Amino acid sequence: MYKRILLAYDGSDAGQKALLDCRELAQWAGSELFLVAVMPSAMSFVGLEGGVYDIELEERERAKYQAILQDGLRRLEQAGYAARGEVVTGEAVEEITKYARKVEASLVVVGHKHLDSWAARWWRGSISGALIEHSPCSVLVVITS
Repeated sequence: MYKRILLAYDGSDAGQKALLDCRELAQWAGSELFLVAVMPSAMSFVGLEGGVYDIELEERERAKYQAILQDGLRRLEQAGYAARGEVVTGEAVEEITKYARKVEASLVVVGHKHLDSWAARWWRGSISGALIEHSPCSVLVVITS
């Protein structure tokens, strides 16, 4: 049914739970696994750093996201699964859907942690909700507490 599963992996508790669920689903379906870690674009760093582009900050961020990706790939490998992955740069929903099209994914798996307050939910928005609207394939949202 799901021959190519893409996991949007960020290393968070929700992402790790999604990784575990994805692994179990892949075993059941005999699927290929793909991981993608989405790094915010350099313009996001400019805003965080007071308007000055800092190449060292971007390189540190890229190394951080590469480490997150490698952690997910390592976890899958330790469980006996082969997976491929990539760090991409940009807006999360856009990049995840673009990567899903690239690998011809039949399922995208994403972790989601319920936020406690309405203000936090409003401010942060829902990547998983937006992903459902824009994904070229089915989306599995793994809820953590």
